[in-house]
Amino acid sequence: MLLLIDLQRAIDAPSSGSRNNLDAEARIARVRAFWRAREWPVWHVCHDSREPTAPYRPGQPGNDFKPAFAPAAGEPVMVKRINSAFIGTDLEARLRAHGHSALVIAGINTNDSVEATVRTAGNLGFATFLLADGCFTIARRDGRGIERSAEEVHAMSLANLDGEYCTVTTTAALLSA
Repeated sequence: MLLLIDLQRAIDAPSSGSRNNLDAEARIARVRAFWRAREWPVWHVCHDSREPTAPYRPGQPGNDFKPAFAPAAGEPVMVKRINSAFIGTDLEARLRAHGHSALVIAGINTNDSVEATVRTAGNLGFATFLLADGCFTIARRDGRGIERSAEEVHAMSLANLDGEYCTVTTTAALLSA
């Protein structure tokens, strides 16, 4: 099962900051096309922020899916209000009801919604695969005020997840398996 996280317009706002993995969307689209061609399940997650000025707030243009990632007819959409797609939603119950025990996850932001969802999926016992080149994040300051590049933040999230919560893989490895 392919789970696509928060592929919404808000991430493209200039205020988001500099990001890594500029080809992530192309890779995600490639994996999604591969899944759809085989009629394998593709599910979408969208973030509906409760913050009044957030670009992810419903009714704001940033809340819309990026045009290239609009769900196809019949593809489930899970709406979340916090970072993990499992918390406050019926995602786990729906996955189990459909017999899904393995997840491939891609989307944004690596160190936020992607990481939280992957951790929860792993803790719930799903065989979880994270596409390292199918997600990205933005630069941010650490707790000491040091600016960390998006690539550093991304790499650390992947390192934190790999082995314990998921198997980190690449688009090429996944599609050739």
